[in-house]
Amino acid sequence: MLVVEDNALNIKLFCDLLAAHGHEPEGVLDSRDALEAARNFKPDLVITDIQLPHVTGLELMEMIRKDDELKDVPIMAVTAYSGVGDDERIRAAGAQAYVAKPISVVRFAETVEDLLAGRNQLAQAPTPQGA
Repeated sequence: MLVVEDNALNIKLFCDLLAAHGHEPEGVLDSRDALEAARNFKPDLVITDIQLPHVTGLELMEMIRKDDELKDVPIMAVTAYSGVGDDERIRAAGAQAYVAKPISVVRFAETVEDLLAGRNQLAQAPTPQGA
């Protein structure tokens, strides 16, 4: 799995969670390196933050969908900014699911497993505040 996140603490959290569930995560802090890293790593899932400097998560998803080698890899978006219309924008860019920050560890793990099992749909709406 490829994890693209510009926050070092978040990337460690996501990678540790994935490793604890038996996955082999590879983290990328700079979104400009993400497409090449994906081509080299050949992930079974890409997890990307939406709010990234340089190349946004939406732009990265669109680049992955246009890449012949990567176009079928499921994508899970992670965002701290979820509002009306975000799920449509995220789906249009190429994600099958997204989770809102701060993440629920259980939801994060469930969404990863759903995507790996081929349940490719926008699997999670944002968690309501205080939930």
